[in-house]
Amino acid sequence: MSIQFVKQIDLPQSEFARTLVGDDYGALRASVIFVNAAPGQGPRLHKHAYAELFFILEGQATVTDGVDERIAGAGEIVIVPPDQPHRFANSGTGPLHQIDVHLNSRFVTEWLEQ
Repeated sequence: MSIQFVKQIDLPQSEFARTLVGDDYGALRASVIFVNAAPGQGPRLHKHAYAELFFILEGQATVTDGVDERIAGAGEIVIVPPDQPHRFANSGTGPLHQIDVHLNSRFVTEWLEQ
């Protein structure tokens, strides 16, 4: 397998993120979300059958399991174990930049709230 180079700007974009799906790059065993969220933005409560890591680069996020919550800021890493309900939202006044690594070759999400 040869080394691949991908520009974030070329990745599919959602409301507040770009995504790299491992299966699209030779069955890479990870998928990545590049988050660029405005204040208040973030996904609904959900879970995955695999672990997920949030690397917070800039701003702050309030992370919750649906019961308890904690604020995480730049330089922190959030480790979400498999099957753990979670969500995050930009709770700061500026942009939230984080990289979310899903330890799976594709995104598989079970949404827990509408």
